[in-house]
Amino acid sequence: MDDPDGNAVELHGDEEIIEVIDLNETEPTADDLAEEFEDVDVGEAGASEDSDGWETEDEEMEADQDDSELTFSKHTGSVFCVSLDPATNSLAVTGGEDDKAFVWRVSDGEVLFECAGHKDSVTCALFSHDSKLVATGDMSGQIKVWKVETKEEVWSFEVGDLEWIEWHQCAPVLLAGTADGSVWMWKVPGGECKTFQGPGCQATSGKILPDGKRAVVGYEDGVVRLWDLKQGNAVHVIKGHDGHQGALTCIACNKDGSLVLTGSVDSHAKLINTATGKVVGVFSIEDSKAKGSAEDEAESNSVESVGFCNALPLIAVAYLDGTLAIYDLSTQSLRHRCQHKAGIVHLQWEEGSSLVSTCSLDGAVRLWDARSGNMVSEYRGHTAEILDFTLNKEASLAVTASGDHTAKVFCLQRPDR
Repeated sequence: MDDPDGNAVELHGDEEIIEVIDLNETEPTADDLAEEFEDVDVGEAGASEDSDGWETEDEEMEADQDDSELTFSKHTGSVFCVSLDPATNSLAVTGGEDDKAFVWRVSDGEVLFECAGHKDSVTCALFSHDSKLVATGDMSGQIKVWKVETKEEVWSFEVGDLEWIEWHQCAPVLLAGTADGSVWMWKVPGGECKTFQGPGCQATSGKILPDGKRAVVGYEDGVVRLWDLKQGNAVHVIKGHDGHQGALTCIACNKDGSLVLTGSVDSHAKLINTATGKVVGVFSIEDSKAKGSAEDEAESNSVESVGFCNALPLIAVAYLDGTLAIYDLSTQSLRHRCQHKAGIVHLQWEEGSSLVSTCSLDGAVRLWDARSGNMVSEYRGHTAEILDFTLNKEASLAVTASGDHTAKVFCLQRPDR
């Protein structure tokens, strides 16, 4: 690869030393993460078909219902991703099929700036921990970072076909997973780089743990690796019987990072102790659809999203068949089964609450009480499937991205309001 001045840089071996990130401190800060390290390559250690059969006259009528407070209509194709700036929750960034990303105000939908220059669908868009930077990534692997205050592009890089990106929690450090199994880590905007070499299959999902020193990455072959970001090695590799039997789809961790929950197309969610690398729980439900082959059955009921409740010892697992399963973490028993009419795309727990929100392929956002298993409220307005959504800190707003070419802002009403 080339450095920012256009000079060739060798990414492995002892010939080239570049700036790195020190992740040894218990509570890393931006200054702690600015020390130097060696870059290393490490070896082993739109409308969905799911709507068919779902749509009824009642649902067609509900498409005319719009519960949203605001509709963002600047995209000309499906909107694939959305996120809110963590500092104020006043700005949103969306990316879409039209090769565009926009940073816009949640209050009135006004565009602050367009993240221009992408030549493929923008599938990743995220603000940094301090909301000063926003990263956008497209399917072809082009990643761009913009300074929000000046609205200027400050850094860009091209990797292989992009699967996901994630910002570090307390420093301008960006991770990305690619289709060839590599995980990249950069300091932005300097561009100092480190790579974590995978198994040659897609690095389908990734999550930086709360300690800021480790990252959990799931792969297409069902293997889960826990990477040490300082040393550049995989401290735990969960595979074989302990791993998944299909591609990883989602990863979540609890508040202190001691437990990780993984989901897969194999219809299972697994609970992993990050200190030992041991699987300490396995969660699954029987497929409610007509039984075909075991492989078809598992793939038809893929786990699409997982999450920990911070208020109670509960976890949630969302399935492609529309089931939201609430499990008791201590007994690992199924507590509630909340059924949707179409596949669930994403779930998110409210901070410090027993309420969990979902978005699904029928275009609705729903709020559920995990204590009772009852639906608290439902919000409609999209005319196609919701592909992504996020909540603000107070869980008073949900911002959605949809295949109908729009993003919407919904005001959520809870029982205590």
